[in-house]
Amino acid sequence: MKKWIAASGIILCMTAVQAWADGSPVGLWKNIDDASGKPKALIRITEADGELKGKIEKLFRPAEEAQNPKCEKCEGALKDQPIVGMTILSGLKKDGDEYNGGQILDPANGKLYKSKLTVLDGGKKLNVRGYIGMPMLGRTQVWVREE
Repeated sequence: MKKWIAASGIILCMTAVQAWADGSPVGLWKNIDDASGKPKALIRITEADGELKGKIEKLFRPAEEAQNPKCEKCEGALKDQPIVGMTILSGLKKDGDEYNGGQILDPANGKLYKSKLTVLDGGKKLNVRGYIGMPMLGRTQVWVREE
């Protein structure tokens, strides 16, 4: 049993390293606040059936603030749900060197935006673009690989 668990752990690590080496966005990412330049959250991106999803695993917040606030400005099923554990990125599919066709949620204002991703710097950085209408009407954040 112990050998099986150890072998599973090694295979999992090798898969994560291979995804990184292949320039895949799958993995753990740190997003940086545009205004302050400080880390804002850790987001885990996974892939299932060719579609990417990103879920918040951790928020970087001052000790005096709530460590897992609720999404008060979100609508529908996400209204007043905890932000940690929330899926904020979904529907992205590989399209050449980019991932397109998805959406991203900004928990700060509760709005959904169209999104696209581009892997940079050998898989160490990720351009995450949220936009309304067409990609040139939006903003881009650079996320840094945490693993």
